[in-house]
Amino acid sequence: MNFPSKLIEDAVTEISRLPGIGKKTALRLALHLLKQNEAVTEALALSITRMREEIRYCKNCHTISDQELCSICQSHRRDHSIICVVEDIRDVLAIENTNQYTGLYHVLGGVISPIQGIGPEELKIESLLDRVSKGEVREIILALSATMEGDTTSFYLSKKLKESGVKVSTIARGIPVGGELEFTDEVTLGRSILTRINYSQE
Repeated sequence: MNFPSKLIEDAVTEISRLPGIGKKTALRLALHLLKQNEAVTEALALSITRMREEIRYCKNCHTISDQELCSICQSHRRDHSIICVVEDIRDVLAIENTNQYTGLYHVLGGVISPIQGIGPEELKIESLLDRVSKGEVREIILALSATMEGDTTSFYLSKKLKESGVKVSTIARGIPVGGELEFTDEVTLGRSILTRINYSQE
């Protein structure tokens, strides 16, 4: 792609580094920003810079936060006796968007993956055990991906939590709406059978 301006080319190069954005989309975004009022582009640049420089991670659950404790951990409306364990921050956002969960979270920062050299020590597991040891938690929900790594991590956590006496549960995983059995992976299909419910004709 030939550019008449080195400044545009540099902007397109940087924007295209973002996930899911190719050169053509990056060019459209760059030209769109160029047409905007200068205050608009300055506000965008400032918000990105501030996010990068000022964002924190909650010392309790390790999700993104503006303060030492995130708004979820600080909230008196949340059920502090339930902790949902997730792989990363995107999972917190996805669950929050359902408006169905009112407990707290714990972000591991990944899953156990020997192939990638990620062991339990690289994850936020000890801090989870510390939270449980305080005696306020009655249930841990394991909301990890249905992969070999996710299942390995869930198994490891359940073993570690066994002595604490807290209830350990996992999210139900089934066939997505519109999904066909022949195209469903074995893990999902197997779990959907194990977690089956009575068929209703209503």
